[in-house]
Amino acid sequence: MKKHMFLLSYLFIYLFISCNTSKNLKIIEFADQKLVKNSLSETEILSWLHKDIFNDSIPGISLEKAYRELLPDKKEQEVVVAVIDTEVDIYHEDLKDQIWNNPNEIAKNGLDDDQNGYIDDIYGWNFLGNDNGENVIYSNYEYIRMIRKFAKVFEGKDEKNFSDAERKDFETYNKLLSIHEKKLTEAESRLLSFETYLKRLTGKQDSLKLFFSLDTITKENLSALQTDNDAIESLRKKVIEYIDMGYSEKATIEYIVGIKKGIKRSANIEYKEREILGDNPDDITDTDYGNNNVSGNLDQLYHGTLITGIIAAKRNNQIGINGIVDSIKIMPLCVSANGDEHDKDIALAIRYAVDNGAKVINMSSGKSFSMQQEWVNSAIKYAENNDVLFITSAGNGNLNLDIPEIHYYPNNNTKASNSFLMVGASSYFLKDGLKNSSTNYGKENVDIFAPGNKIYTTNIKNTYKFTRGTSIATSIVSGVAALIRSYYPNLKAYQVKEILMTSGVSYNINTEIKAQDGTKKTLPFSELSKSGKVVNAYNALLMAERLAAAKE
Repeated sequence: MKKHMFLLSYLFIYLFISCNTSKNLKIIEFADQKLVKNSLSETEILSWLHKDIFNDSIPGISLEKAYRELLPDKKEQEVVVAVIDTEVDIYHEDLKDQIWNNPNEIAKNGLDDDQNGYIDDIYGWNFLGNDNGENVIYSNYEYIRMIRKFAKVFEGKDEKNFSDAERKDFETYNKLLSIHEKKLTEAESRLLSFETYLKRLTGKQDSLKLFFSLDTITKENLSALQTDNDAIESLRKKVIEYIDMGYSEKATIEYIVGIKKGIKRSANIEYKEREILGDNPDDITDTDYGNNNVSGNLDQLYHGTLITGIIAAKRNNQIGINGIVDSIKIMPLCVSANGDEHDKDIALAIRYAVDNGAKVINMSSGKSFSMQQEWVNSAIKYAENNDVLFITSAGNGNLNLDIPEIHYYPNNNTKASNSFLMVGASSYFLKDGLKNSSTNYGKENVDIFAPGNKIYTTNIKNTYKFTRGTSIATSIVSGVAALIRSYYPNLKAYQVKEILMTSGVSYNINTEIKAQDGTKKTLPFSELSKSGKVVNAYNALLMAERLAAAKE
């Protein structure tokens, strides 16, 4: 720890004495809320995360500025980033050139050529598959697994005969049953809300179809229309807004189907989620499972494609979007289905990433319960010991993760790693004080924030969409970390973490926090994370340049 505190002090001192080096460019890390625009144009919203608060009045990560002013004459090295997530569309037009290819494996020969324990792992590995090409689409929530485990222990036993340890577990078991009932009620309520919304949306669309003589409703055909009828014009704008937010008719129907299947499978104690894999999820040494199909179920497991595009979509190819860094290969490692991940799969995926050359690991997911967190912590420590950054999301429950009763995994509460980063989500406007409304936060447990509201990225089958959340913010930090490691490969993982934490932009903005009990309080944005900042690529690259020069 002393080594890292010294590094932080050194960084500040070095920046102070060298503020006129590096082409006389200065790190500017404090911004006032008066700089933030009240609204963005349709063009600006497509790439707002890459903008600069001082030049563009948009609180992005200053990526365009960094490429324009810092990187034209610099050479980069290729960096492998592991995306531990759902499956990834490796054939997407904007991603296909950015996918990792295992150099030591011969495709389709049925052999483990590189002796890493995985047969024909050309593009990565799917820990939710079997040899027959089948994959888990819905997995249980972790608390359901815990209920199932406890039920086996307490079935047929008399509470009067419990030992002290059993009585404590029995109390936990009953609490989990209560949580299960509460979550089922919440799911049913959410289902009703979406069904009600769908009826209203359908009614609005039917009115527009009738008025404009349309067979179908899309953003494109609505955007091309205008009318002097105020009521219809209001409907037209509202439906376009719904579509932009991801709540089109098609998307809403998919949400409804997903909720129903989640109730039937993910929240079902009797659902045999692991049956097709044939492994023992309680044995970390049982590794003979999975398959090499990392793109087989994209219609149902698309999240990894969203994440990958933000980090690595091919830049300046006149297609789709620009990712954060080109000199990159994405290693898809599939552990996520509709439900909660298994700790075993997470731990093995981390170790696979490290052993196969990843320098940054992005895991844009988390859960409120964890039965074998020690396996994950050990794998994260393994990553640190091998100079690999592990970056994960803070979650989207609008929760203060510093409250002892609130748990979110994986985390760094045990201080297992000095190259672990947890990321919260910021927005482009001031309505919620720059905080994305749903993001979790915490001065002690969330490290840094990054843009995570209305982010345009790659979707499956050569399409693109807007999305939001801490998953997205995490991928942005992973992208900036990869950018640093690409241009400054001699910097260690812990140094890159310190640069990201130190070089972000602080905003003099107050944030209104609404607690679960409905009460509200106001906190400075700087109190929502350990660094108090939003990640900034421009500042980070300046700091990396100066630190790298000092090491020579």
